[in-house]
Amino acid sequence: MPSPAAIDRFRADLARVAPGTGRLALAVSGGPDSMVLLALAHAALPAGGVIAATVDHRLRPAAAEEAAMVARHCAALGVPHTILAPSGPIAGASIQALAREARYALLADWAREHRADALATAHHADDQAETFVMRAARGSGVAGLSGVRARAVIAGFPVARPLLGWRRAELRAIAAAAAAPFVDDPSNADPRHDRTRFRALLAATPALDPLALARSAAALAEAEEALAWNVERLWAERARDDSPLTLDVAGLPRELRRRLARRAIAETRARHAVTAPPWSEAANIEPLLDSLEAGARATQAGVMLTPRGDSWTVAKAPPRRSH
Repeated sequence: MPSPAAIDRFRADLARVAPGTGRLALAVSGGPDSMVLLALAHAALPAGGVIAATVDHRLRPAAAEEAAMVARHCAALGVPHTILAPSGPIAGASIQALAREARYALLADWAREHRADALATAHHADDQAETFVMRAARGSGVAGLSGVRARAVIAGFPVARPLLGWRRAELRAIAAAAAAPFVDDPSNADPRHDRTRFRALLAATPALDPLALARSAAALAEAEEALAWNVERLWAERARDDSPLTLDVAGLPRELRRRLARRAIAETRARHAVTAPPWSEAANIEPLLDSLEAGARATQAGVMLTPRGDSWTVAKAPPRRSH
């Protein structure tokens, strides 16, 4: 069992990220971090307050035995456990991203079915630091640098990360002290993955303190929330739901124009059932903004934006002429 100090610390961290949680669902992969999450939650919460699930993505032959290991340990603890698996094979260019999407969809459905109040994952400060540095290297903005959120809604279900202030080494020490079984996913050491390379970079650069980087990510997450709140207010004040949609962008800094443009593109695509070309909230719209600020109309993702003084009109783009 974890120490009383660790249990009290976890209980306080959980209360911050998931206040009022009655039943907590845990995503337990069988790695050391998630097994410590299981140990802490089991010790900190009352009987019946914890359920756990393991997702077997069916990408590695050993994954089935790892899921069975978690099931056996949960049975020993008296924690209800479920093994989840996707209905079909996961395949594609970005296998990790597809696996993540499938995993959260399965976990959200399971947690909802079992009437949990939140789903907890074992992301910690070192994960946060790796994400921050990876995204900084790619030139991410405020949203990307916010990293892993302490609270989020994924696949329509609330997700909490109570271990974001804990170091990987701390969790390993708790796993050893509690004699919790665990396995190390071999993909975590695969240099083909970006995260593995950035993990090595952080390990080789003591000046990059993971806890300091995690605090920066948390500060940026708060800034992101403030920006999102402001955009909601601006949308209510400045978007006229005419046909076409009109946005008053007078006096707004580029970041707020950027966010309003993204919202307008998404709303217009939904209104007109535009599905091609593809659109993502992470899409680069800098050339679009440059054109609008220069007074020229521009098209992105099947949506045409036309500047008219301090306003933009936003409409479905006309079909391209064939030659």
